[in-house]
Amino acid sequence: MCRWVEDAGATLGATVVHAMHCDALSSSFCIATDATGVLVQPIRTHEKARQACRRGHYFVLVADAGHVLFEFTPKETSDAVRSMFQGFTGYLQADAKSVYDILYRGPPDEHEPDCCKEVACYAHLRRKFWEAALAQSAIAREGLVRIGCIFDLDASWRHKPPADIKRLRDAHLRPHANAFFQWAAVQYDSVRDQRGLLRSALGYAVRQKDALLRAFDDGRLILDNNRSERALRGTIATGRKAWLFVGSDDHGQSAAHLFSVVASCRMHRLDPEAYLRDLFRLLAHWPRDRYLELTPKYWAATRARLDLSELGMEVGPLTIPAPFPATEQQSSPNGSG
Repeated sequence: MCRWVEDAGATLGATVVHAMHCDALSSSFCIATDATGVLVQPIRTHEKARQACRRGHYFVLVADAGHVLFEFTPKETSDAVRSMFQGFTGYLQADAKSVYDILYRGPPDEHEPDCCKEVACYAHLRRKFWEAALAQSAIAREGLVRIGCIFDLDASWRHKPPADIKRLRDAHLRPHANAFFQWAAVQYDSVRDQRGLLRSALGYAVRQKDALLRAFDDGRLILDNNRSERALRGTIATGRKAWLFVGSDDHGQSAAHLFSVVASCRMHRLDPEAYLRDLFRLLAHWPRDRYLELTPKYWAATRARLDLSELGMEVGPLTIPAPFPATEQQSSPNGSG
């Protein structure tokens, strides 16, 4: 059964998930990302000695409201991150891990594309002040109140059009944010020589100021990166309590492809089991240059154009509809809007 699942994941990775990844990097406005660790079972050798599991990593990429992608990497390095996001020049919302810094630098040579635009996370900022407040810091409690005011104001117009959100943020939210960073800079100077959670929280605010303020560039940007953390928690963090480890790097990547499809189905309110049944029925007949039409983002529109009596049969010929017009695909009801 493990081999069947590995084959299924590899098949999805070479077809639908590859199309999802290309679409995400080429057309997404903002990608939210985060990472978590996973145990990888050692490869058995002829020796009888027991070996410990090594550590691999799962990254998640939430591309607007279009795709949720999981990527397995043996190591969490800058080179792995650069390869994962190669060609993407939009907004990237992530935590302040140094492995992402390579994406925000200028092009190393003329053949490289422009760099990503960094958007930091106010939830990470608030978490650090919360940890300092638990240590009975009055300054940290004041920081929490200031950050809470920013979140409360932004939530009051969350469902408005992006242009209105941008205007309201500039008029009402930006003054609060500027005041917070001015306050944080003054407080950081007073505790710069002290060790502890308060200096860590204030230092994070000072260092990440530009990336945190970038959320005001466009009304489509969100203040926090919680959507990527939720995707990791609901898929990887919960799942690894049951399956404990992956069997190898190849197994980890195949599992990531399956996770990507299931998570994207949830995003678009599809039944993953029904979707996968129909998808594997279609894949052998579908043109190789049109796999994007089979992704969860466009599945509702694609399925509506199929002969459902043919699709419901276990075997047999399938009538493949004509390709989507480009404008129709971009405006699909399951699209990112």
